[in-house]
Amino acid sequence: MTLNRSILISCAAVILAGAAFAFVARAQKPAPAAPAAPAPATAPDTPRELVISRETYSYPGRGRRDPFVSLMNTEELRPLLTDLKLVAVAFDATGHNSVAVLRDLSTKEQYRVKVGQEIGRMRVAAINQKSVVFGITEFGYSRQESLAMNDSTQVRTQ
Repeated sequence: MTLNRSILISCAAVILAGAAFAFVARAQKPAPAAPAAPAPATAPDTPRELVISRETYSYPGRGRRDPFVSLMNTEELRPLLTDLKLVAVAFDATGHNSVAVLRDLSTKEQYRVKVGQEIGRMRVAAINQKSVVFGITEFGYSRQESLAMNDSTQVRTQ
């Protein structure tokens, strides 16, 4: 008895699924098209005009960043750590008032930084007597890099 009942339920489910499919297919049927206008009569030796249409896109960038320009080429990322040179450090032993002077070798611009200050993508994490430690966040990853001052006590050789 239960086997016949399960077969009956399965058949009913198949019939209902078929009816639902037919209903959806009928609902998605496109409307009949209007009758086409007759083509203009042309002489067999007259060339027909070929019309090519294409889709164009324009980006109204008024005050917005162009989404097709790479983020890595913008000036917001500058200066890079490789472009900087540590020139001087005014070190405070308490760690509250230390100031480091950095110079950008490519633009000759000078920066005076304190702990916590941001410069480009870098944040000054610590200022030591002869080095500055930066925290750098790139592509979701954080790392620390140190920029040390060159030893000025050595004799220069040419």
